[in-house]
Amino acid sequence: MDIQAYIESGIIESYVLGIADAQEVAELEGLRRDHPEIAAAISECERWLYKTAGSQAIPAADNIRESIFSSLENEMTSSDSLPLQPSVLSPKRNKPVFRYLAAASLALLIVSAGANIYLYYQYKQVAKGYIALLTDQHKMLAENQVYQTRLSAMYRDIQQMSDSSVQKILMRGVPGKESNLITVYWNVKTKDVYLLANRLPKAPEGRQYQLWAIVNGKPVDAGMLTNDEGVIMQLKSVKDAQAFAVTLENAGGSATPTLDQMYVFGKINS
Repeated sequence: MDIQAYIESGIIESYVLGIADAQEVAELEGLRRDHPEIAAAISECERWLYKTAGSQAIPAADNIRESIFSSLENEMTSSDSLPLQPSVLSPKRNKPVFRYLAAASLALLIVSAGANIYLYYQYKQVAKGYIALLTDQHKMLAENQVYQTRLSAMYRDIQQMSDSSVQKILMRGVPGKESNLITVYWNVKTKDVYLLANRLPKAPEGRQYQLWAIVNGKPVDAGMLTNDEGVIMQLKSVKDAQAFAVTLENAGGSATPTLDQMYVFGKINS
């Protein structure tokens, strides 16, 4: 037997790809045990197919390969109903070209399927990144709108506080709290009150700062402060006042000030 001619006949590729019939499989496995050259050729073909199919970053799904094998098997066995003629092993094969074409076509199909899956995966990653960028852009636009609104409000407040009718009252920290500082802007005509917390500790959980106007020697509620340091707040209007003070009260405020919780105090210049 011409072993080299047998190897080059295409039977090994058909065997590795799973498209050889039962008789060919039995014949090849018998020769494989007796001829190391055939065993080596089978191993080399298996390595080639594995390397070709696995060269993509993402391998083809198992169901694609099985579907291709099933389709080829159905085509090759469609003539099973015809009587088979007994054949004697011959080094000259009658289907070497078909076997090479089948092996090459199947390898290309596997590689193509793997490439398509890889490209689809890449597309999904790019689409996901695009959606993330679009979300960030919308978030930035929304934040920019918030900042624009705040700037407009601040500009309006500054214009109002620049009015000649607005009196600026510096409220400094009481003894023991000297680092605190709050500025009150009181419009003596409109009676509007604006407050800027220059330096004031953040109120503890469940507590809130409250502004008091001292009117005729009695404290009058002038509104609750937020925890936003450096932000101009508009509080309740005050008709007549001789001074302002801020105390720390329970959240929501108190009807009367807690004097031992006073943080700042400032008199109005007459």
